[in-house]
Amino acid sequence: MDLRLDGKNAIVCGSSQGLGKAIAQRFAEMGANVTLLARNEVTLKSTVTEINLAGEQEHNFISVDFSKPEIAIQKIKSEISGNKIYHILVNNAGGPQPGEINTAGAEHLLQAFNQHVIMSQLLVQLLIPGMKKAGFGRIINVISIGLKQPIENLGVSNTIRGAMGSWSKTLSRELAPFGITVNNLLPGHTHTTRLEALIRNSANLASISVEEMEKRMIAEIPAGRFGKPEDLANAAGFLASGESSFITGINLPVDGGFLRTL
Repeated sequence: MDLRLDGKNAIVCGSSQGLGKAIAQRFAEMGANVTLLARNEVTLKSTVTEINLAGEQEHNFISVDFSKPEIAIQKIKSEISGNKIYHILVNNAGGPQPGEINTAGAEHLLQAFNQHVIMSQLLVQLLIPGMKKAGFGRIINVISIGLKQPIENLGVSNTIRGAMGSWSKTLSRELAPFGITVNNLLPGHTHTTRLEALIRNSANLASISVEEMEKRMIAEIPAGRFGKPEDLANAAGFLASGESSFITGINLPVDGGFLRTL
């Protein structure tokens, strides 16, 4: 099985830390040239240095704010090469703040919709022509297990994940004739700074210690541990490769068996 990405160009969103960074690192190890997108220029520079393993690939970054998608896409257009084809796109943005949906303000929903759905739509529209020309495209959306099983106290997140799921399924059928696949990764409880924040918030609401909340959460995972960013990156690597050409429109949980849905 050939999982190499030599000669392929990838854009990975939210790649200065966490899941996005792990995916960018995996793509670089597989031979791809990676363009990182995130807000923090300092961490982006550091990540580019980290993934530049052999020095034979061309990695770069663009600092953008996904909460302002129209401005972000114009900056991306101005900084990427007009003749360069990007074969792989990973849509990945930070999750919305916790809270019940019945108390969420309209501005919170709009902000999340901009960061996730609108930004993904604009990036896809920018890159599709090149993917069609190459006869090869991989669009991978990092969503959440909340798409299949709503997570308590993550009302805005659950809502937006559903929108992303419908958007990507529709897109997958439209682009399949051109050799472009569209798939979703659904990470479960994975060691990131976001998970740490959610654990603290949940522990506070339940009036228990962070350690006790961690034990309770792990007890619900059949694999008996939290996920690692590398677990998701491995799945992304396969979906980005040529070996996944007949897989499109799926939701792939990477959750240690947490989901109880089919």
